[in-house]
Amino acid sequence: MKYQNKNIIIGLLTMIISFSSCDVDRFPETALSDPSYWRNENDLQLAANYLYTYLPTLPVTTDVWSDDAFGTAPNPVSDGTRIAPATDGSYNTPYRLIRAANNIIEKAPRATENGLETEIVQRYIAEAKFFRAWAYFSLVQRFGDVPLILESLTEDDERLFAPANDREEVLEAIYLDLDDAVAFLPVPSEMSGEEYGRVTSTAALGFKSRVALFEGTRAKYHGYGDPQMHLNLALEAAESCMASNEHSLFGDYFDLYQYEGEGPGNSENLLVRQYGVNVSESILSHVTQRNLETGAANPTKALADAYLMVDGLPIDKSPLYDEPESIMDVFENRDPRMWDTFYKEGDEYTGTMPVFTVPSLSFQRTGFANRRYANLTDWQNSRSYIDYTIIRYAEVLLNYAEVIYEINGAISDEELNNSINLLRNRAGVVPISNAFAATNGLDMLEEIRRERRVELALEGYRYWDLIRWKTAEDVLPEAILGNFYFEDEFGTDVTPNVNEDNVIVLQAEENRSFDPDRDYLWPLPINELGLNPALKQNPNW
Repeated sequence: MKYQNKNIIIGLLTMIISFSSCDVDRFPETALSDPSYWRNENDLQLAANYLYTYLPTLPVTTDVWSDDAFGTAPNPVSDGTRIAPATDGSYNTPYRLIRAANNIIEKAPRATENGLETEIVQRYIAEAKFFRAWAYFSLVQRFGDVPLILESLTEDDERLFAPANDREEVLEAIYLDLDDAVAFLPVPSEMSGEEYGRVTSTAALGFKSRVALFEGTRAKYHGYGDPQMHLNLALEAAESCMASNEHSLFGDYFDLYQYEGEGPGNSENLLVRQYGVNVSESILSHVTQRNLETGAANPTKALADAYLMVDGLPIDKSPLYDEPESIMDVFENRDPRMWDTFYKEGDEYTGTMPVFTVPSLSFQRTGFANRRYANLTDWQNSRSYIDYTIIRYAEVLLNYAEVIYEINGAISDEELNNSINLLRNRAGVVPISNAFAATNGLDMLEEIRRERRVELALEGYRYWDLIRWKTAEDVLPEAILGNFYFEDEFGTDVTPNVNEDNVIVLQAEENRSFDPDRDYLWPLPINELGLNPALKQNPNW
């Protein structure tokens, strides 16, 4: 059954409609500065609801930047052919969110003058600080040093024309905001059903573990800053989230991306973007399955090969693996999460093809098809209301395992059992131990990273993991490959390029590149450099 907090969804839609004709950059000061505003909780909630419109949306297709997915054509981020853009929403949009958050942080205290309890005011300020931290992390992740603006500014304020702040200054501000969010937001068990979908204290902890792990490993492998400090923060945040006892893994991996995985009954969800409610009450919807069906993000051979066999061993070590002679052979004895992530023969599919047979190489060009958010009823309705889980508890467990290893150079069996073995147990894959790794010649860090890759597959993590580990320069220049070309099954309507192993080649190695002196940071938009001459373009762009 579809669980929805209609109040939040309707509130979000109201905000979108109300301000669609406004200049969003000016929203905080033109729309909510009336002296009659900021008087009660309804005012604060309405202002805070606007922030939720900035949460990421479905479908997730950014894995085409990495080696895990390929669309219907090469991607310039992935293959190294992009150029500095004139404008870029990934730069401007976060600053709109920051501006709206700053406005709430500054003006919400006015409500206490009208008798609203301080605790309520602090909660909405904490929501705004969470979103401000979210926006700044998205900026630092891409661009590195960026201007740090922590208060509302007029259009002629000289601080709008100041140089960028060092990334460490921005990260310090992010951590402070998230610490306040942890302190003043409720945990899920303290919230009513009507509040489901709002940011919680444990969501802030989960996000802090993400931010600090990213920066700690990036600093470690790129050789700058104080990686140990960030790694310690990541560990503290992950441990605090785990110790809260507010979250646990959902029972079924496939259902995480279905209606069954929605609502407060699924405590694996830390932060969601809600859609709703249904065809007869359609407020917000998406068409993820339709986009993925037509090839927006097709899994690659590199991702397929990352899945273990059910004996817990990689395909190059497991006696269970034989080179496939058919499409279904690829899935034989594999980690069941692969079955849940890739379409295979017999899966429920679409209205025109109720049961899946083989991928169409016209759209699913890798010979693999993405099964995320697959739902026949939604396909027939040409819209879906399945929520998008942005942070889930599985990620916190993976962050915990990785940061333990990064700090200590080792991880105990108990720590493995408290983290990634919980994920393997759910999936039905043999757990890993230090003895198992040693006996089979496995590198523990590589296996921890592999577990992250397959558990979070096609959710938008892979590219940023390559960036922080400083492995993008080795991985991204490699050819993008698909499935084996089984001509009898795929047919000859589309004849793909294949290599000497009869594997589909989507993009050859000679057409791909990654410049380590340039591509670990994104280019600042050219127009922004013109508006603020104090900003400096990132190296070699």
